Amino acid sequence: MRVCIARVGGTNCDLETKLAFEDLGARVDVVHMSRLVRRGLSDYHILVFPGGFSYGDHIRAGAVWAKELLAKLMEELKGFLEEGKPILGICNGFQVLVEAGLLPGFDGISPYPEAALATNNSNVYECRWVYLKHENRGNCVFTRKLDHGALVRMPVAHAEGKLVFPSERAEKVLERLYENDQLVFRYAKPDETYAEREYPYNPNGSFHDIAGICNPWGNVFGLMPHPERAYYGWQLPDWTRLGEPPEYGDGRLIFESAVEYVARKF
Repeated sequence: MRVCIARVGGTNCDLETKLAFEDLGARVDVVHMSRLVRRGLSDYHILVFPGGFSYGDHIRAGAVWAKELLAKLMEELKGFLEEGKPILGICNGFQVLVEAGLLPGFDGISPYPEAALATNNSNVYECRWVYLKHENRGNCVFTRKLDHGALVRMPVAHAEGKLVFPSERAEKVLERLYENDQLVFRYAKPDETYAEREYPYNPNGSFHDIAGICNPWGNVFGLMPHPERAYYGWQLPDWTRLGEPPEYGDGRLIFESAVEYVARKF
């Protein structure tokens, strides 16, 4: 199994993501965009856009890299999607997928962004652990190891994480997300109730507390929290209270789900 983690100037979470997939037995290449354009995607089973600040987040977070993808790898991306291969966008990678029209992707790759990840309501960079409630019912390739309604913890680290849709269509878009089983994670409180946009449980003010969505076919997934930073138990912020850390954190389930899906399908 081969995983491609794409990178450009400004990405900074590629090595942590690489270690997570390697722990599960995958062969992982971290490939700069310029080389990926020459090499192509056909040799890979999973494609990942990691966190960071691609191209310094000029214009908007993820916007420059998204346009580069569409200009140089559109046909490769279409082929990857049609084969049902998984694509993961973490934090800045989620921003890239939205800007490139791959998410929510109601009708495939949209020619224009159908959503936006706007500046946090707090107007500052938010770096904190959050609770997430798993909303998906089995469509998303990356969360099939999680039960519906499961509460998990992962950290966020972003300044532009507020998912918004055009105000006149927001409720219809939400209805469609539920109908297609595209809603994956919502921000929640420790008691398993939804954040209801209450800070800091919802760290950015995201519409409907949305922290992660997938495309209608479940093989493209973007989320603002960082599962690679919650992969091992020693990464948990409060493991010392347990006496010793558990072997793994909740983030491992994201990577494990994708690896098991590819092992069965390909």
